[in-house]
Amino acid sequence: MSTLYQNFIDGRFTPADPGTAIDVHNPATHALLARIPTATPGEVEEAIAAARRAQPAWERTPAIQRAAHLRAIAGKLRQHKERLAEIITREQGKILGLARVEVDFTADYMDYMAEWARRIEGEVLQSDRPGETIFLQRKPIGVTVGILPWNFPFFLIARKMAPALITGNTIVVKPSEETPINAFEFARLVAETDLPAGVFNLVGGRGADVGASLCSHPDVGLISFTGSVQTGSTIMQAAGRNLTRVNLELGGKAPAIVLASADLDLAAKAVVDSRVINTGQVCNCAERVYVERAVADEFTAKVRALMAATRYGDPMAEADLHMGPLVNQIGLDKVAAMVNRAREQGGEVILGGRKADRPSGYHYEPTLITGCNADMEIMRKEIFGPVLPIQVVDGLDEAIALSNDSDYGLTSSIFTRDINAAMKACRELRFGETYVNREHFEAMQGFHAGRRKSGIGGADGKHGLYEYTETHVVYMQHG
Repeated sequence: MSTLYQNFIDGRFTPADPGTAIDVHNPATHALLARIPTATPGEVEEAIAAARRAQPAWERTPAIQRAAHLRAIAGKLRQHKERLAEIITREQGKILGLARVEVDFTADYMDYMAEWARRIEGEVLQSDRPGETIFLQRKPIGVTVGILPWNFPFFLIARKMAPALITGNTIVVKPSEETPINAFEFARLVAETDLPAGVFNLVGGRGADVGASLCSHPDVGLISFTGSVQTGSTIMQAAGRNLTRVNLELGGKAPAIVLASADLDLAAKAVVDSRVINTGQVCNCAERVYVERAVADEFTAKVRALMAATRYGDPMAEADLHMGPLVNQIGLDKVAAMVNRAREQGGEVILGGRKADRPSGYHYEPTLITGCNADMEIMRKEIFGPVLPIQVVDGLDEAIALSNDSDYGLTSSIFTRDINAAMKACRELRFGETYVNREHFEAMQGFHAGRRKSGIGGADGKHGLYEYTETHVVYMQHG
C-alpha cells in the first residue's frame, strides 16, 4: 500500500483523510508513488494561525540563532542526499544527476541565506532638524506563504523558506500536487530538528482550493509563487482583496542570440544544454534562437548533431541520460500541439517532432525547428519541452529587437567574441538576466527577477532577501 503523507502544522503531523488524498505518479512509468493530503479549510486556517502565533518570538530570536536552525536543516538534507534525489527523480522525472545537484544546491542555499544573519542592514539618514537622527530599519513582514512549482520542487522550498526565516518571518508552504513527496520528506527532516513549532508549516492540496485559501487569507503578509502567468494573475487578484504583497516568477521565453563572431561550438553546446536540461521544463532556459545569417547553416548543423545525440528515458532505470520524461500528459500534449502548429505555420522540423515511441512515460523527442519567424506561436509562447526553434537574422540590431518583442522578460543570452556587441546587447536587452557566452543558469548570490509577464519582484542574493522585509523609519529627537 502506498504511503499517505500528513500535513505538517505547528510542529506536528496531522491525520490525513484518505478519501480526499491526491495520488502521485511516476511520469516515466506511471506507477503510483504515494498519496498526499488535501488540507481542509480548517487546516489551512490552523497553519496560518500557527505561523502567526510563532512569528513574534521568532522575530525576537537573534538572527544568528535563526541562522543556526537553517544550517541544521541543511545538514539534514546532506545526510539524506541520495534518498531525496531518488524521490525527486521518481516523482518529477529529471535525471538523477540533476536531482543530486538540486539537493546539494538546496542545502547550499540554506547555508548561504544563513550567512546573511549578520548582514541585514538598515540606514542612518541625515535630518534637516538639529538634534534629530533618522533611522531606517528592515523588519519582517510577518506570515508568508510559498506556493511551489513542480519543475525544481525541492530547491524552491529553500528559495522561499530560507530568506523568509532568516529575516524573522514564518511561512506556510504548499507544494505542487504534481511533485509533493519531496516537500513532505523535507518536513519530516525539519521535524527532526529543534526549529520552533509554527515557524515552518506544510499543507498539501490543489491550487484551486488550498492555494486559493492561502492567498486570500487576511493574515498573510507576502505570497511568493513560481509558476504560470495565468495562476500568477489569479493569485494577484486574490491578494489584491487584502492588499497582500506578492512575489511572482511566471516563466519566460528566453532568446539566445548567436552572432557570426561567436565560438560556434561553445554556443551550440550552451544552447542545447540550456534547452534539454530538465527536459526543457525550466523557466530560464533558452526557448528561441536568433542566429546571424552568415553562420546559420553551420550553427544549425552543430545544434542538430548535439540534439540528435541527446539520450532520454526512465532516469531510474537507464544510465547516462540527458533528460527524462515531461511531467504529465497535459505537458506532453501541449508540446506536441505546439510543434504541429509550428509545422502548419511554415516551420521545418529537421529533427524529432513527435511523441517518443516508448511503452510508458511522457516522453517527447528532442526537436529542432528551422525556418521560424516572429509571428509564429513557437517563437512567442513558452514551450516547456525539449523543442528548439531557430530564426535567421541579418545582424545584432534585428536580433535585439526580436528578442525584446515578447510578453516575457526573464532571461536572455548572447554568444560573440566582440566585446562591443556583447556590451550593446547587455545595454539594450530588456530582460532581468543576460548570459554572455554561457548556458542559462543563475547563481544564488545574483537576483533572479523578470520583467513584463515574467513576474514581479525576484529571488536570491541581497535583493531577494530584502523582498521579505519591510521598512520602518524612526525619527528620533534627542536634544
